Amino acid sequence: MAKTNIPLLIGSRYSRAKRRNGFISFISAISILGVALGVWALISVMSIMNGFGKELRGRVLDVAPHVTLTGQGGWLSDWQSVTPAIERLEGVRGYAPYIHSQGLATLNSAVTGVMIKGVVPELESQVSDVAEHTDEGRFDALQKGKYRIVLGEGLAYKLNANIGDKVTIISPRGQSTPAGLMPRQRRFEVVGIFGGFGPDEFDSALAYIHLGDAATLYKARNLISGVRITLDDPYMAREISLQLATGLNYKYFVDNWTTQHESFFRALNVERRMVFITLFMLIIIAAFNIVSTLIMVVNEKRADIAILRTLGLSPARVMGIFFVQGVTTGVVGTTVGAVAGIATSLNLAEIIVFIESMIGYELLPQSVYMVTDFPAELRWGDVTMTVVGSILISMLATLPPAWKASRTQPAEALRYE
Repeated sequence: MAKTNIPLLIGSRYSRAKRRNGFISFISAISILGVALGVWALISVMSIMNGFGKELRGRVLDVAPHVTLTGQGGWLSDWQSVTPAIERLEGVRGYAPYIHSQGLATLNSAVTGVMIKGVVPELESQVSDVAEHTDEGRFDALQKGKYRIVLGEGLAYKLNANIGDKVTIISPRGQSTPAGLMPRQRRFEVVGIFGGFGPDEFDSALAYIHLGDAATLYKARNLISGVRITLDDPYMAREISLQLATGLNYKYFVDNWTTQHESFFRALNVERRMVFITLFMLIIIAAFNIVSTLIMVVNEKRADIAILRTLGLSPARVMGIFFVQGVTTGVVGTTVGAVAGIATSLNLAEIIVFIESMIGYELLPQSVYMVTDFPAELRWGDVTMTVVGSILISMLATLPPAWKASRTQPAEALRYE
């Protein structure tokens, strides 16, 4: 008998036993449900946020160069002289020169601002997937001297442009004429329309023309804005950009996507942490129900505690009985919530489709968000942190009522029994 773990044995029996007071059983069930809901919500929402973060990061990397090399004054001359240094780097998948500038696009009565990117189609395909997302026409139809243009889907919609239309591009760089300084302009034939590529704002304001035509339009002969470099592993961008800058003796400005979009991804991480803290508060609130339940159980079991104390059970073991009972409640709630959260995260797409079919409403309109479905990425580190945190909170919640039980005086408790 000496080897029997009395607190574990009695605490387990108390957890399974029916209460004389049905209200205590109800509160105990609410305690388990509260912990389960908190754990489920935390795991599910964190998985969704992980998925959104991964999707947004992928969308950004679809359109943003992993590494960018530009001249110190904003323009780069004789860009071919830097290509040997780029080619010597390990992990470089491709590179392409570009000219990037602003302008106005007009077609009939429609006028809108536009970001013009001059590229070499053969090289651009090494650093960008825009050719694969050109649904109408052909991206490789861009040829030097032909003055052709590929519009983003949103931009084409604004201009009401179709394949074969002539769009006038007006450059902010002026040219001298007998009438004074006039803006440079050129008509371009629409040979392609791309979409579903990057954020919606990306294809609503961007157009591609050939690098040579851009140089003519913006009076940038023998000059380019910079060189875009794509890597096999985008997360090596910081290291490779440093290697490139060192190899070029810091004569050029070398940037990478982690610094260009640093504030955006920092905001995502801050938001993720704040959501975690907010939802973890649900588990803490649910733990107060464990405190309430155990206090009522201690009051109900005062006579039992007194008898155990008179039989020689130490205050520490009495405390252990109710500690076991409280932890059991927390573990059961945490287990149920974790299983539900994992199942929800792994089957989120099917769940969302079912909900949308029931309510007849699209929960994630592509016009508002940059994705068409709820992406979810279950990270076992998040699950472990949530489960361990929930159990620790449950353990802490058991201490006050367990301490109260251990201070029960047998004579006082049995006086009115």
